[in-house]
Amino acid sequence: MAATPAPPAAPPKPTWDPQRPQVPFPWLRPTIRIRLTLLYGGMFLIAGILLLSIIYLLAAQAINTGNQPLFKIIGGNDISVSSEQCPAVNANSSGNVPLADFNAAIANCIDDQRRAALDALLSRSLLALLGLAVIAFAFGYAMAGRVLAPLGRITRTARAVAGSDLSRRIELDGPDDELKELADTFDDMLERLQRAFTAQQRFVGNASHELRTPLAINRTLLEVHLSDPNAPAELQQLGKTLLATNERSEQLVEGLLLLARSDNQIVERKPVDLAEVATRAVDQVHAEAEAKKIEIRGERAPAVVQGNGVLLERIALNLVQNAVRYNVPGPGGWVEVTTELQQGQAVLVVTNTGPVVPAYEIDNIFEPFRRLRTERTGSDKGVGLGLSIVRSVARAHGGHIAAQPREGGGLVMRVTLPV
Repeated sequence: MAATPAPPAAPPKPTWDPQRPQVPFPWLRPTIRIRLTLLYGGMFLIAGILLLSIIYLLAAQAINTGNQPLFKIIGGNDISVSSEQCPAVNANSSGNVPLADFNAAIANCIDDQRRAALDALLSRSLLALLGLAVIAFAFGYAMAGRVLAPLGRITRTARAVAGSDLSRRIELDGPDDELKELADTFDDMLERLQRAFTAQQRFVGNASHELRTPLAINRTLLEVHLSDPNAPAELQQLGKTLLATNERSEQLVEGLLLLARSDNQIVERKPVDLAEVATRAVDQVHAEAEAKKIEIRGERAPAVVQGNGVLLERIALNLVQNAVRYNVPGPGGWVEVTTELQQGQAVLVVTNTGPVVPAYEIDNIFEPFRRLRTERTGSDKGVGLGLSIVRSVARAHGGHIAAQPREGGGLVMRVTLPV
């Protein structure tokens, strides 16, 4: 009878531990608590030693006057008492003064000398304490700044990351304390976030590029069939409908690709005049506005910013297109496009007439594929990515966009960019 095969051996346990290696003696780790304890304990000890030394010297100087006699006995046959510190003793040194009055004068003189010495000691001790307090505060302020310097570095990196620059890292040097552990953890989090955002943008970009080819082929085939003069009218109408649907899909793909591009911080920046960008956008939408009998007006003052001209032109173009397409039907509608500099920032404002927009729906218009009403879902009014792209591009340039309902209908779009 064949022997039963032995069960397979268990796989070896991994020797690599993903957790942070443990220190053999954790109480010897130079943590911030230990460093601050040693720092402030040492400062207190040094200040105490200095204060005691100063008080000792001042006390020695104060009682030094006691080494000299308060009075001297002078004279030959007639003995008298003389004192430079106690004038009252000189007045009572004649033999006619009772001995009790003379002793009382000496006691008063000694009390005066003791009081003067204590007053001098107190005043000088207060001055010494004030000087030590100033030195201690200055030294403590310097040491606190040195200890908290890594926190400032972490804060600056966090602000840079908040501006969509996920490539920044803290890379904190120094002892292995709580601040370094915090900085390393923050760097690991940024690394994972950057990988996630990069993978997302790569996916959107690759998907958009892959969708471009079949859409271009479909457009070519439809245009070829539409160019046939012998095609039936029904086929011609079907071809035009399919061509419009294909064009809308191409716009959606282009919008997704641009949205993926604009989510990153702009690396290469050049001077761009918002007035020129807005004027080009108005020129591109002018024919559509004339067809809908919508007036485009507004003064555009020079406002130069540092950024990407193509993306900034996309901001102006999307805003002006939306202002024209979502306007009142027929004559009477208008769009106002202005640019100016305000408080060191470049401002692009696009105002239009149109339907009344509730204030609670303002935030929805910046979300991808979100529209306010069903009448805004027509194929001639875009694919729902225009304002999402505007917000993304503005953030990539370090700016922001704000929307506000206009009294009487329409919106006021305000884009603010740093100069």
